[in-house]
Order: sequence, then C-alpha cells, then structure tokens
Amino acid sequence: MEGRSGRSRNPYELNDETPVYVISVAAQLSGLHPQTLRQYDRLGLVSPDRTAGRGRRYSARDIELLRAVQQLSQDEGVNLAGIKRIIELQNQVAALQQKVAELSAAVEGAAAAMRQREAQVHASYRRDLVPYQDVQQTGALVVWRPKRSGD
Repeated sequence: MEGRSGRSRNPYELNDETPVYVISVAAQLSGLHPQTLRQYDRLGLVSPDRTAGRGRRYSARDIELLRAVQQLSQDEGVNLAGIKRIIELQNQVAALQQKVAELSAAVEGAAAAMRQREAQVHASYRRDLVPYQDVQQTGALVVWRPKRSGD
C-alpha cells in the first residue's frame, strides 16, 4: 500500500498521513461543519483518502490543513481561491526542499567518493620521487667564482 507521499508503508502503521477519521470526527476535530469539509474537498483544498465505498477518511495531516484553511479564511480574510494557491505553493516548496536535500546528499556522496579516490591516488605515489617545484626566473645576475686553492 502506498500513501499520498508515494512511499510504501505498513498498512497497520499509524502516522500523520494515515486516513482514520470519518467526516463527522474530522469536522469536530477541525471545528468545521461536515458540509464545509465536503465543499473544501470539491474545491481541492483538502482531499482526504477514500474507502472502497467512496467514504472520506481524513488523516491528522488533513485535520491540520483544515485548521490552516479555516485560519486563513476567517482570521486572515483570504478567499478560497487564494487559499488553494497558498496550499499549492506550500506543497511546491516542500517538494523543492526535498529535492534540494536529495541533491545535497548526492553532492556530498560524490565529494566523499572524490576525496577517497584522491587519497588512493596520493597513497599510490612512489616515495622515492621528489615533487618538482618550478623556480621562477629572475633577471638577477649571480657571479660565480671558483675558490682558489689558497683562499
């Protein structure tokens, strides 16, 4: 069974995404009327999972979202179209943050592999070789005079 996040999960494991609340309980927990929950579902603001008989089942995350929709609507004066756009943008930001975390982990893994390979290359150097250092040429003139046998 896969949740809305796309991950496989144990069907008996309860978490924030587990759809367990019928509409009447979700309405009580969110402080909204069941008809309001149906309207939000029709508008795509909060889309609960469905049972085989098409009954709505709300998760704890859905309840939080219902409360957030209510707060934006009542306290902030945002219309339902604006709330839907806010939710879409929040979902997009969450997806992008997840992608950034995945890419950061991939970059760190590649950097660690590179450091390991670099250490292997350095370990393979022959120890009897001396690194070459480029000496800069200058315009200075050095006079060499051989020592005389009496000096």
